Amino acid sequence: MKDGLIINLLSVLPRKLVSRTMGAGTRLALPRSVHRMILRWYVRHYGVNLDECVGGIEDYPTIAEFFTRPLLPDVRPTDPAPEALVSPVDAKVYVLGTTEEGRIPQSPELDYPVRTLLGGDQRYEKADYAVLYLAPKDYHRVHSPREGGIVGYRYRPGELWPVFPGATRRVKELFAINERLVIRVDTDLGEIAVVMVGAFGVGRMSLSFSDTVTNTGSAPEEHAFPAPLAVERAGELGRFGMGSTVILLLPHGTVDWTVEPGQDVKLGQRIATRK
Repeated sequence: MKDGLIINLLSVLPRKLVSRTMGAGTRLALPRSVHRMILRWYVRHYGVNLDECVGGIEDYPTIAEFFTRPLLPDVRPTDPAPEALVSPVDAKVYVLGTTEEGRIPQSPELDYPVRTLLGGDQRYEKADYAVLYLAPKDYHRVHSPREGGIVGYRYRPGELWPVFPGATRRVKELFAINERLVIRVDTDLGEIAVVMVGAFGVGRMSLSFSDTVTNTGSAPEEHAFPAPLAVERAGELGRFGMGSTVILLLPHGTVDWTVEPGQDVKLGQRIATRK
């Protein structure tokens, strides 16, 4: 189906309701034979590497639990170098660079404002950014790119457009209007914003340090912790119920990127070096 037709169809559908219904389906305990058939198809179709995860498909009673499956210890070594900024996810680098007039490119034709993406935070008008896209085969937990302290987070309810390239070329300010969780991590590089962006087809995200769950009809949230919550480099921050995109924002001029758009990266791999 052509991308344009998909977007036109989704524009008239109740995307959030459809996504919630799909999400409820992924959390059902299906008959074992059906469950096994669906997951085997998923593994074959998307090329999931079962050698990296804990257990096998029989050990996950629902599709949702399989999607957020944990990795085996040591399959994602974390770069220990003091100067390294590491990838928070398994993903493909979509775009990276420095914001221009407070905006990040979404496609050759479109961009979006950082302030809207972050729910009103104006401190990243000039910032370095990396946009990381998670494919269906990827590990779907999100981790900290640097050791430090979690100082707060924001939840911004929003749309649930898909995030494939055809959608990013057609839907204005897509990343800034979709559901978002903005996690603020204080580090020796300054405060880093780790933005989890939801997408069509479940649209559920959760945090590892809070009971906040997105796409449940709840209101916007804003939390600042009295004392930072310590997090190690590559420590878990949250999970995608179904995959989407992570956007990193750092104080401008703090790092040099060591990866390129189109490159596949793994959790814990160095993606930038401190200047």
